[in-house]
Amino acid sequence: MTQIGPPYEDLVGAAVGVPVPGWEFAWLDGRADGTQPSWSYPELARPLLRRATSLLDLDTGGGELLVELSPLPPHTVAVESWTPNVPVARDRLAPYGVSVVTELPGGEEEFDVVLSRHGRLPAEDVARLLRPGGTLLSQQVGSDDLAELNAALGAPAPHPKRWTAEVAVADLEAAGLAVTDVREERPTLAFHDVGAIVYQLRAVPWQVRDFDPQRYERALRRLDAIIRTEGHFTVQAHRFLVQAYRPPATTGPAPAW
Repeated sequence: MTQIGPPYEDLVGAAVGVPVPGWEFAWLDGRADGTQPSWSYPELARPLLRRATSLLDLDTGGGELLVELSPLPPHTVAVESWTPNVPVARDRLAPYGVSVVTELPGGEEEFDVVLSRHGRLPAEDVARLLRPGGTLLSQQVGSDDLAELNAALGAPAPHPKRWTAEVAVADLEAAGLAVTDVREERPTLAFHDVGAIVYQLRAVPWQVRDFDPQRYERALRRLDAIIRTEGHFTVQAHRFLVQAYRPPATTGPAPAW
């Protein structure tokens, strides 16, 4: 039987050899494709920034999204603690006057807007750093994200604790924030060659924390066979969106952020 496409070894070798700085995932173009949530995070964020004088972006990655959202408020701080991403973010964001730090700021009531896309959502720190009336917008990766991929590899579940919109809302409300919008969906992600799976797991190392192509070779070869037969291996992502604000000292209507 004639093999369709490059050999397994070539696909995996290419995925292992390519650098994975930042969060661009451009190497996956044509190799993997997914549906997006029904909402647009950038479209929800832009109106907030137009009215803001200060912004904190949590876990900015390589700063790709923040650049897309420019022009930015005059006082904008980006947090990125994953070492490979820090120089990428600093190089990309320096022309925009953005300070990139590796730890959360230590002050209080510093920011009109806090953004967190696929990053941490430390409810108490967000409440501390937001000014009264300030807004949080966050798109999160839920604990069920790509769980079928872990199962197919025989790997542990990606997240030991349940992380859903319900859990996040409870945390934010306990920290004193008022939640104004909650959405949760499970879009699909289709891998069209086994190299795309290897690249994904290298770029997002917390999905399978002990991932190594040799360690998981038998399972990867099974997925390679599925893709060659069916044209894809499709799994579900898990995304949820939460918007909240810090109530002012005196009660009143939600701000028009």
